[in-house]
Amino acid sequence: MVLGAGPASPVSGCPEVAELEANLPCTCKVHFPDPNKLHCFQLTVTPDEGYYQGGKFQFETEVPDAYNMVPPKVKCLTKIWHPNITETGEICLSLLREHSIDGTGWAPTRTLKDVVWGLNSLFTDLLNFDDPLNIEAAEHHLRDKEDFRNKVEDYIKHYAR
Repeated sequence: MVLGAGPASPVSGCPEVAELEANLPCTCKVHFPDPNKLHCFQLTVTPDEGYYQGGKFQFETEVPDAYNMVPPKVKCLTKIWHPNITETGEICLSLLREHSIDGTGWAPTRTLKDVVWGLNSLFTDLLNFDDPLNIEAAEHHLRDKEDFRNKVEDYIKHYAR
C-alpha cells in the first residue's frame, strides 16, 4: 500500500505526501524512517505557545491499506501529561475516529494534512479539558492550573527534549 496511490499512481510520485510536506504548520516536521514505506511516518510537533511550548512531541502514523475509507492509526511516542493523550500514547482526536457522534470524525474526503493539522491543534485550540481521554490530567488542570503547568513542564524536561 502506498500513500495516496490509486491504480495509476506510481510509487515515486505520491501526490498526498508531496501535498503534506508542502503544507505543514511551522511547528511540525515529517520524517519517513524508511523511504520505501511511505505509509509509515513520524511527525514531530514543537508547540510555540501554550502549556507545551518548548517540548518536542513525536507521533507515529501508520496508514492502513483501507485508507482513505478508514483513518490512519496514530500514536504519541513521547510521554506527555495531556488531557487528550494518555501517557501510553493513545490520542483523543475526533478526526482519527471512524465513527464520531459529533460528525467531525474521519471521512474519505479528509487527508493526512488534516491529521497533521489536527495533531498540531491538540496543543492549542483543540486542547480539550471537557472531554478528556486522560481524566486524571483534566481533573488536575481543574484542581490546580499552576501545578498542572508545573507537571507538564516536568514531563517536557524529562521526555520531550
